[in-house]
Amino acid sequence: MSEGKVVVLGSNATRIETKGGYWGNTGQYLNETVVPAMALIGAGYEVVLATPDGTPPTIDRASDAPAHFGGDVAAYEHAKVFYADDPSMKARTLRSVLDEGLDNYAAIFIPGGQAPIVDLMQDQEIGEILRHFHEHEKPTAMLCHGPISSVAAMPYAREFRAALIAGDPEKAKEWAQGWQYAGYRMTVFEKAEEKVIEDTILHAKIYFDMPFALGLAGAIVDTGPDFEPYVIEDRELITGQNPRSDHPIAAALIAALDRKRVAA
Repeated sequence: MSEGKVVVLGSNATRIETKGGYWGNTGQYLNETVVPAMALIGAGYEVVLATPDGTPPTIDRASDAPAHFGGDVAAYEHAKVFYADDPSMKARTLRSVLDEGLDNYAAIFIPGGQAPIVDLMQDQEIGEILRHFHEHEKPTAMLCHGPISSVAAMPYAREFRAALIAGDPEKAKEWAQGWQYAGYRMTVFEKAEEKVIEDTILHAKIYFDMPFALGLAGAIVDTGPDFEPYVIEDRELITGQNPRSDHPIAAALIAALDRKRVAA
């Protein structure tokens, strides 16, 4: 018998705006998606993957390598097979999850890769899902760039993002009023980490960095050493800083779910 259902909220974005034009090879990180999903399944939870349009996320090429699995080729190959073939990775729409009823789900997990910056942070259905989980104090975990998705809960998430891209932080701060996670302590992909991606992969600058955006919205952003595992828990929210935080955030989410289940 399943211990409960966890919805993994995935992105459909395949390109991202940069100051040098669009970068067309973005997506979701393989390890950030499958490592927590496999851990949840191993702990007895049912995993459901949902995306805005119901198609699976594109795996970012930069993550498609054994290096993101500690150099373990077998673990990397297993992850690829899991993502391609496991029934839990057959995506459905966000709308179908909402129509089913969010009371059927015990937790949310949002992986990273840069794709969430494009669609998830301004998606109205993501916002509806996040608000429900926030109001019911159910575990809500987000990894790497995933925490930027939390701004979708704002009443004016699209306007907030547009102001960031326009380089108008004061207007963005106005649009952020009423954000449910203001005052929460959280972590996210750090500016110096982003610069490595910009310099070596994008060869261009993105319009805003994640700590700046979340801090502007009212979060208390705390980051650890670059490219080292780092996870923060504050109330129902669990955030991980970077790809190497995949195993620690999975463990933290499972522990939070177990505590919630025992307390029920």
